Amino acid sequence: MVIEPDQLSAAERFHRFCERAVGRLPFGLSRLVASTFLGFVLINSFTFGVDLLALTVLRGSFGLPLPVAVTIAYSCAFALAYYLNRTLNFRSHASVGPQLAVYVIVVVINYVAFILGVSSGLAALGVEYHLARIAAGACEAIYMYSAMRWLVFRR
Repeated sequence: MVIEPDQLSAAERFHRFCERAVGRLPFGLSRLVASTFLGFVLINSFTFGVDLLALTVLRGSFGLPLPVAVTIAYSCAFALAYYLNRTLNFRSHASVGPQLAVYVIVVVINYVAFILGVSSGLAALGVEYHLARIAAGACEAIYMYSAMRWLVFRR
């Protein structure tokens, strides 16, 4: 039985898109880049945008202190990232409880080390808070993909 593309689940369509895109990478990169890495980049780029938008609203419109605004925005974005990565990217069917517990530990470490540490440190040095958050985001991306692939959503 052949399944038509419009009958595929969103997770299967996303996975196939990532596999096709990675398969077209030049210079043999398709052998080095996992399709889950592309999926992670796409999902987390989107949720990073959600994070920055929420940060802008909370800090710029509501005037919340930077650590409070960063914490709320980060929490919302990472809840969304967990759900999207679990369902679309890693397509995990493991029990949510233990998996979520590992994810929370990974996120707390990420939050303290990179989000508060790097973004607050750079802001204290006079770097504009959006740029400080973007720099922290670059550091967290490497850590988070590694942790999600090999700890949270390991097969």
